Amino acid sequence: MKRFPSLTNVCLLVLQVPAVRSRIVATVYVNIFHEKNLTSKHTKVVIEPPTFIHIVRTDKPIYKPGQTVKFRIVSMDANFIPVERDPSSNRIAQWLDKSVVGGILDLSHPMIPEAVQGSYTITALTDKGEQISHSFDIKEYVLPKYEVKVHLPSVITVLDQEAALKICGKYTYGKPVIGSVKARFCRNAIRFFWFSSPQNKDLCKTYELTTDKSGCATQTVNMTAFFLHKNIYSDTFEVTAEMEEYGTGVILKGYGQTSFTCDIRTVTFEDVPEAYKPGIPFEGKIKVVGPDNKPAANEPVYLFVGSTLKLELTTDVNGVALFSLGTSLWKDSVHLKASSKNTTEHDHYVYGLRRPNYRASHHHVTAFYSKSSSFLKLMQASSKLPCDSEATVRAQYIIQGEELEKGQEVLDFFYLVQSRGSVVQHGRIPVAVKMSVPLTRMSDLAPFAQVVVYTLMPSGEAVADSHDFPVQLCLNNKVSLKFSSLQELPAERTTLSLKAHPGSLCSVRAIDQSVLLLRTEQELTVSYVYSQLPVEKLSGYSYDVEDSEPYPSRRETRSIYYGPGSQKNDVYSIFKVKHFNVSYYGLVSMEKTTPDTITKWAAGAFCVSSVGFGVAPNTGLTVFQPFFVSLTLPYSVIRGEVFTLKATVFNYLSKCIMVQVTLAASDQHTFRNCDGCIYSVCLCGEESRTFSWIVTPTTLGKVNLKVSAEALKTEALCGNEVATVPDVGRTDTVIRTLLVEAEGTPQMVSHNVHLCPPAFPRFAWAGDLMGRAAQNLDKLLAMPYGCGEQNMLLFAPNIFILNYLKSTGQLTQNILDKATHFLESGYQRELTYKHDDGSYSAFGKADSSGNTWLTSFVMKSFGGARPYIYVQPEHITEAWRWLSKHQRPDGCIRSVGKLFHNGMKGGVSDDVSLTAYITAAMLELDANVTDPVVHNSLTCLKAAAAGQLDNLYTTALLSYTFTLAGDEEMRSKLITLLHEKSNTHGGTRHWKRAGASGKGLDSLEVEMTSYVLLALLSGPSMPGFDLEYSSAIVRWLTQQQNPFGGFSSTQDTVVALQALAKYGAATYSSEVGTTVTLTSLGGLNKEFTVNQDNRLLYQEKKLSEVPGEYTIRAEGQNCVLTQISMFYNIPPPADFSAFNVSANTMAKCNISRPQLILFVHVRYSGRREETNMVIVNIKLLSGYVLDKSSLTLVSWPAAGAASPDRSVKRVDVEEGFINIYLDGVGSTAALFV
Repeated sequence: MKRFPSLTNVCLLVLQVPAVRSRIVATVYVNIFHEKNLTSKHTKVVIEPPTFIHIVRTDKPIYKPGQTVKFRIVSMDANFIPVERDPSSNRIAQWLDKSVVGGILDLSHPMIPEAVQGSYTITALTDKGEQISHSFDIKEYVLPKYEVKVHLPSVITVLDQEAALKICGKYTYGKPVIGSVKARFCRNAIRFFWFSSPQNKDLCKTYELTTDKSGCATQTVNMTAFFLHKNIYSDTFEVTAEMEEYGTGVILKGYGQTSFTCDIRTVTFEDVPEAYKPGIPFEGKIKVVGPDNKPAANEPVYLFVGSTLKLELTTDVNGVALFSLGTSLWKDSVHLKASSKNTTEHDHYVYGLRRPNYRASHHHVTAFYSKSSSFLKLMQASSKLPCDSEATVRAQYIIQGEELEKGQEVLDFFYLVQSRGSVVQHGRIPVAVKMSVPLTRMSDLAPFAQVVVYTLMPSGEAVADSHDFPVQLCLNNKVSLKFSSLQELPAERTTLSLKAHPGSLCSVRAIDQSVLLLRTEQELTVSYVYSQLPVEKLSGYSYDVEDSEPYPSRRETRSIYYGPGSQKNDVYSIFKVKHFNVSYYGLVSMEKTTPDTITKWAAGAFCVSSVGFGVAPNTGLTVFQPFFVSLTLPYSVIRGEVFTLKATVFNYLSKCIMVQVTLAASDQHTFRNCDGCIYSVCLCGEESRTFSWIVTPTTLGKVNLKVSAEALKTEALCGNEVATVPDVGRTDTVIRTLLVEAEGTPQMVSHNVHLCPPAFPRFAWAGDLMGRAAQNLDKLLAMPYGCGEQNMLLFAPNIFILNYLKSTGQLTQNILDKATHFLESGYQRELTYKHDDGSYSAFGKADSSGNTWLTSFVMKSFGGARPYIYVQPEHITEAWRWLSKHQRPDGCIRSVGKLFHNGMKGGVSDDVSLTAYITAAMLELDANVTDPVVHNSLTCLKAAAAGQLDNLYTTALLSYTFTLAGDEEMRSKLITLLHEKSNTHGGTRHWKRAGASGKGLDSLEVEMTSYVLLALLSGPSMPGFDLEYSSAIVRWLTQQQNPFGGFSSTQDTVVALQALAKYGAATYSSEVGTTVTLTSLGGLNKEFTVNQDNRLLYQEKKLSEVPGEYTIRAEGQNCVLTQISMFYNIPPPADFSAFNVSANTMAKCNISRPQLILFVHVRYSGRREETNMVIVNIKLLSGYVLDKSSLTLVSWPAAGAASPDRSVKRVDVEEGFINIYLDGVGSTAALFV
């Protein structure tokens, strides 16, 4: 309680806001005692929990497999002051309870050389539950040497007859690229998906150009060919350009687009109040922009009040005209119009015709209500308020004299300043005549200073106004970064100087500009930092704090929204990301040797200190010399295959030189004879020349290629000019590393053990039975996914894993997001294989009919996905209805349609096993056994089971089906029969089909063993068949898993993961604590801990001693899954046994871009008449890329060959591979192109 000496005084109370973890509504009570009178007042306020800004930065946006990803995490409050927060959790690596040093958390993770290419995400979770994420790419890439830029007009208008197209190529070191350009300029037609009739075609023009000495090619485009006046085409023009560098043949692409508009001038009101205050001038801004949305300077503007022209204005250089209107004679509402034309008439609309448009702006204002006709108005600032100096804002007021007390000459005004959701300044201003509000600490007010000024009249009326003033963006920690010079020679010393607030901890990064051409990233700038603010400005009130008292009917309407106005929820090791502590003087310098690469380096830095966060504008250093050599080679080649190594020598000297270019000999490669492969030529100023060698790598791994270029001292003339020798850099030697991969067919072998302490097997481990599969939902099998059957492998396992993780309480948001993404995309993709009757087949409507097996598989999978994604109910009911139509009178369901993939079909080879599978699918959808279709199917299955069951696969499937049906008598009979025929060895148990060869993994054995496990776990426990019995089955199943958590085919993977998920849920324990130690005779000793926090993390260790003997020991309470995986290649077999495959080529060398056409011959030589579906996998030769336009020519048989029914069903392209799907191959030789 606070006592006031007199009611004529005003006291400001500063209250400490309590810390909260979630949003609350609080009430502030005020009691004023005066003599014997008591005045009480209360009001509601919202208290929000503090919010923080988190920034994640990697040392570059894209990495090669095997490189180390380095990243920093910075956490700050809304004032950009660093705070110590603890991030945790990552799906390929994990860090827990990491301490922040000086506000920066520094982490790294080495990627394995076999890392899958694609996009990766770093995700961190703070102790307050706030999630931070940042993505980067893993890709096998070759750094681009130059950038292609497409320059277009910023906008094309309906009045334009021509448009200038300019395409430029520039090397990263700034010099122009000389080459040829092929450009395609298009305006796309507007298409409507509900129109079945032929639609308009895109309008495109193709141009073939040549760059000039500036590296640019220009073309004037005739716009009349693009029907600018018609509205059936899009308002965007797109350009795709390909630039081919002379000599090397390297082709890089550039893209550009520009918009089309009919708006020639657009006028808008800016900073104009919604209400006017009678007697106070009404001020505002009018902005005029051209068709490119840029300010139109010196343009006339006409301001109308109602229909009367009041002002004729002219815009300034910013396209803005200020106006001020008297309001003394205004009554009620007023309509304002601003136009670039002195007319109130409108052009008549003509259907389908685009015409020039001059947009006017309209604004409706109403009178502000005051009982005493007293008003206060904050005046607009002419520009943004400065960030680095103090500022004042002016105010005008009208106070009626009769409202003041007798003799009162001074009136107290009060002000509050809000920014970023908090009150940062407040004060009182005694006013006699003029009034202004002082603003200090301007950097704390950016990006908006929300100023509220008010006074309280003796009558109790409050007179107030508010305005949001934009403030220039800046940070308290002023950081700058500068190289000692803008350009340096290779291998020279350079100094990078950093300025920041004394005592700052700074992170500095320098990156090759070529990397940013591969993948752009968001630049860390002051504006980006401000964009991360949780709240920029507040407006209005939420319903739970709005006062319920009545308002006068003419009071200005307010927003009732409470919330933020803007809610934001290769390189060489010489320049690494590093940390530096800035000295007392605020300066630190580092001296480095420049890399040997001719390129431009982009350097940036950010710093944290007690005064806050700071970021330096990027600075660049170009490493360049006027005479150098550059190599062109692929990322990788296959050992034994030839490729062309090209070396381009550039001479940017002003005079001619005699150049000798040499490829050094090596035992790692050979090259064809070429007169010693030493070239000597004259090269004059601003010229370049490309030389080539045919090289064959002979060793695996990284192979070094060394090329030298030397300027020779000679008396020979270059033309009419004497060859000179440069004073500096007469010799340039480049050593590039080439990755040489093994020839042959990739193979992988995996040995897995479900290890329960004490034990001692070997080699990679996860704390959870489902951990590996959960991390590889998109690559459980090394196979393409181009048909309706294979697509389901990307779909179904997600359901089992999500159900398992959900039931055990381990489901995280990251895994849920990843799995639901696969479910949604798989669901949409599978619908493309649906027939109109509700059935599904491998290639959809390209097949003559649906397939019963695949339809039932899709039906049950869609049903299982319903808790996680939306599935249209009709897709399930239509499939059920279609299946029921194929039920015979005896209850069995007949097989319909061609199932191409025998491995996926599993053992479903007769109507009994097919009926069992479909019945199980229906029961998994919670169908009742009294349903007519299910009842009749069970009748069929009971009749079959009453006979002689000599097929173990059918028996295992029947045991699962009767378990789901709740028929314990049949279940007990079948499981007992299966037990008698089981195979046990070394503590494992599985079922082996008759006639199995015993060589390799039999997918049917995995599938039938999994069905037995499902039968045991899906019903009541049976005597003698407890979890210990099941654990022996699990040991065998886990031993069959491949390195990615899948098995050998699609269907055994789906069924086995479903069974393992059930077992994992039945045996799950949250008490996990196991230590795994890996040792070797060579001295390796690595210890890993598996606990509740990382049980889903798959931990790997690459083994360098191969061959070698390793031992794993596990100590603790729980089982872990251990795995050793070997990846290797084998030569293509001389005898394909079932297939004869051959290929030949035809070269087209007399065209601008030489081509190699491939012909493939495939013939089936097995015991059947023809095969089911066949996938022809073609790997591209080293140094070649696919001409994707040629895929439209792929046909089988080739043109002119006779074939009544076979066809190419689908062609897919992967990185370096082509997959061609055929519906079958016969014994007759088939040829396709």
